[in-house]
Amino acid sequence: MGKGLEWLIRYGYLPQPDPRAARLQTQEEFSVAVRTMQRFAGLPVTGKLDQKTLEMMNRPRCSLPDFIGTSELMRRKRRYALSDNVWKKTDLTWHIRSFPRSSQLSGDHVRNLIFYAFQAWSNSSALTFKEMPSEQADILVDFAASYHDDTYPFDGPGGTLAHAFFPGEYPISGDTHFDNEETWIYDPQNESPGHGTDLFAVAVHEFGHALGLAHSSVKESIMMPYYQGPVGLPHLYQLSLDDVMGIQQIYGRRPHSSYPDEDIPALPVPTAPPIPDLPPDRPRDKPHLPAPDRCMAGFDAIANIRGEVFFFKARHFWRMQPSQNLVSLEPAQTLRFWNGLPPDFKAIDAVYERANDSQIVFFIGPYYWVFTDTRVNRGYPRPTSDLGLPPGTVIGAVFVWPHNGKTYLLEKDLYWRYDDQLGHVEPGYPKPVTLWKGVPSELDDVTHWNDGHTYFFKDIRYWRFKGGNVEADSAYPRSTPHDLMFCQGSATFSPPAPRHGHGGEEGLCLSGRAGRSESTFLAWILILLWVIC
Repeated sequence: MGKGLEWLIRYGYLPQPDPRAARLQTQEEFSVAVRTMQRFAGLPVTGKLDQKTLEMMNRPRCSLPDFIGTSELMRRKRRYALSDNVWKKTDLTWHIRSFPRSSQLSGDHVRNLIFYAFQAWSNSSALTFKEMPSEQADILVDFAASYHDDTYPFDGPGGTLAHAFFPGEYPISGDTHFDNEETWIYDPQNESPGHGTDLFAVAVHEFGHALGLAHSSVKESIMMPYYQGPVGLPHLYQLSLDDVMGIQQIYGRRPHSSYPDEDIPALPVPTAPPIPDLPPDRPRDKPHLPAPDRCMAGFDAIANIRGEVFFFKARHFWRMQPSQNLVSLEPAQTLRFWNGLPPDFKAIDAVYERANDSQIVFFIGPYYWVFTDTRVNRGYPRPTSDLGLPPGTVIGAVFVWPHNGKTYLLEKDLYWRYDDQLGHVEPGYPKPVTLWKGVPSELDDVTHWNDGHTYFFKDIRYWRFKGGNVEADSAYPRSTPHDLMFCQGSATFSPPAPRHGHGGEEGLCLSGRAGRSESTFLAWILILLWVIC
């Protein structure tokens, strides 16, 4: 039930497991969550991951959860925001900050579709919308890919399509993001199904979130979380009764409107120019890159970057926040985040963040790359021999002792100590990795955690070394999938016999570093909670 479990956690039907409490979902909880999902999606309620349920889970949809947790379902009487969690005004502004790069829709075409998507909500409520030429607008629209400075990374073509932030006092409130790797098209008559995603239909849905509406279980509602396909001509589109009642409950009716009664007034003349025809030769969907299983085998590289821990496997990675929660149970593609690595690489051998300048260094084979955040620096790659290592050296693990800012480069059973300030390994090396007692040879990687300790990884096991100790804690090794990757059924390893004697190279001690993303994560949790009634 691995994939189904991940899906149910991602979209709010099950709580995120807490690795510190080692709490796993029971079969009964899982079955209840499946039944809740089936009711919400309008499927036969079986409590099992049957074919129809799996097909629904595989449909493209909105990134936002349907519920914060199953306990909230019983308390929620309405699906719209409370009065103190909505826009305090009815005249709102919007601005498109970035446009889709791969779509053949022109900038004016995208603007017109966005205009009519807002108009759909204005036609049925007291709201008005006006485009602004600057980022001072209430609602900012962006087309972004992968990780893009919020906690809802996109996953490439298919899967999650877009998300929007609920109204509030945060700078990000109301902002709406579309996955830039989707094929966005205008196809109101659905003449070419499967050739792309209708931008207008998705925009209407996401702007519902930006105005305070949560997901709906009503099949006719535009606020259903699953992509339903095109909804017709934008300038003629009208919301369903369910959506009209929701938006009017928050902002009231449009003046002189009797909608949703049969006496529907004529739509106002749009201020935007007519929508042009769909351009020819629409691009087809890009294929998904097969993703590895986080619960099987080990990781190629593990690194603490900006206070978060990244687990690299093949051409993907998982990202763990300082709170020890994964950003997503699904991996992201490394090349979508760090552009500049070789496009045909098979795996990352080692990664670390330099102590002296916070540059990020990747090792692949006998070469290394240096990045400023996600941009590769000029002049790379370079051979590892530039670091003072023997020609052809392949670094398999790397970590920093923050106490002295020195970097430790490991190759199989040997290690070098490297001075990032001098840009060269120190004299007297290599030395045997047997300095660290209780770990196997040819480690996958080593990293420091924000708790001030160092962790060694090999296959599906990991060892902890407290402070400057060079002997592993007696309670280790433990299971990486079970403790860190939220994998059900991954056994925790029995601890070895207690060890005695502590020491450390030159008495070094680790110091944790707070991650910058934790405040962003907490802020987003607060934003999400505003929609709960």
